Amino acid sequence: MATKIVIDAGHGGSVDPGAVYKGREEKNDNLNLAMAVGKILSENGVDVVYTRTDDTYQTPFEKAQIANEDGADFFLSFHRNSSPLPNQYSGAESLVYDLSGTKSELAKNINGALGELGFKDLGVSARPGLVVLRRTRMPAVLIETGFINNDSDNALFDEKFDDIAEAIAYAILGTLDETKTEEPEHSSSVLYRVQTGQFRQKANADNQLYELQDMGYPAFILEEDGFYKVQVGAFHQLENAIKMERRLRLDGYSTWITTR
Repeated sequence: MATKIVIDAGHGGSVDPGAVYKGREEKNDNLNLAMAVGKILSENGVDVVYTRTDDTYQTPFEKAQIANEDGADFFLSFHRNSSPLPNQYSGAESLVYDLSGTKSELAKNINGALGELGFKDLGVSARPGLVVLRRTRMPAVLIETGFINNDSDNALFDEKFDDIAEAIAYAILGTLDETKTEEPEHSSSVLYRVQTGQFRQKANADNQLYELQDMGYPAFILEEDGFYKVQVGAFHQLENAIKMERRLRLDGYSTWITTR
């Protein structure tokens, strides 16, 4: 059964533009990034539900209700931060109800992936008072992708938009891979995986694993035939595995595609 994730673009409509800076409205950045991340997740087999796909206003309670009624496994809300004065603060931050469980690990992975792209990592904070974190019945993370009233953060957001979407998506996929249970042995579905290394010593495999995970890749180790094999992703469609392989090769890894 596919994982179901509700993707929420924060704010929306003429009633709630979110933070505004030099005519730039947070609601638009949130929607663009939410849709881009959702597209990548969908291409990798995740069942994605959006709270909004256009400029629509919803209360935080309505957003949480959508996730609860859809029986989602995870809830992700996209936002941009803001400070009292322009260019006062910068960086990416993730908010969770409390600092425990899968939601905390997911938030840390997302922050780490954004940090690799140049955002200052402001860490993960507990914000139990936020409705979308308090009222959702599943692990929920609110992502603050830089400060909308910081010129450097905005330049990074615009110039590396595709990389940001990929980094967040693959951090999510990597966290899901860590938490999911193994497929039943009788499953006949073919999975394509991208292998980046094969080691006799587990420590060497661990080093590559941590390096890949820090970059936001959904990497894991498979112990087989006396080797520790570092692999990335598990795709039902070969074309998605090929896309992942190309991305890894651009990052300097020697790769090949395996099946299971």
